Amino acid sequence: MKVILASKSPRRQELMKYLFDEFEVFPSLFKERNLKRGDMAPFEYVIRLAEEKANEAFKRLNLSDEFVLISCDTVVVIDDVIFGKPRSIMDAFKMLSKLQGARHEVYTGVCIILPNKEHLKFYVRTDVYFDSMSSGDIEEYLKLSEYKDKAGAYAIQGYGSKFITKIEGCYYNVMGFPINEIYKKLKENKIFN
Repeated sequence: MKVILASKSPRRQELMKYLFDEFEVFPSLFKERNLKRGDMAPFEYVIRLAEEKANEAFKRLNLSDEFVLISCDTVVVIDDVIFGKPRSIMDAFKMLSKLQGARHEVYTGVCIILPNKEHLKFYVRTDVYFDSMSSGDIEEYLKLSEYKDKAGAYAIQGYGSKFITKIEGCYYNVMGFPINEIYKKLKENKIFN
């Protein structure tokens, strides 16, 4: 059976290796900005993003063999404001200024297209607590460029970890790939014995 990860994220690719020895990477071309949030709750929004990405990749792949396709999307939420990936260093500074000294939520939406073409859709939420950060702390962190391509402008598995006082929920969800929940859903659907 072909296993496909519809993501170019190096973090997701690394974590996917814990589930499958062999898989193909086929990044979706769906652009997040094409989906307007409207009145969707954050969990609904990330599920829709993951599904749109999965569907776009699936259509281009035109698969005839048996397959499983996995797509994810992650956002950071504070005070009902969604932070995706920062568009600039100034955008990243504003995000981190808002997150510092506060609790925020990280939502990852997942869409798995099964061999029977059924779409499994779900989300995982993790609460993350940031320590207080001075403007200087934020500026020093941003010099590392770790913020690029990260929802909320930080990486929990990198230098950003020194600002996190605690988390409640799945650590890997904050990295963008809630591995335990994905594994359980795949097992429930007989992808694993």
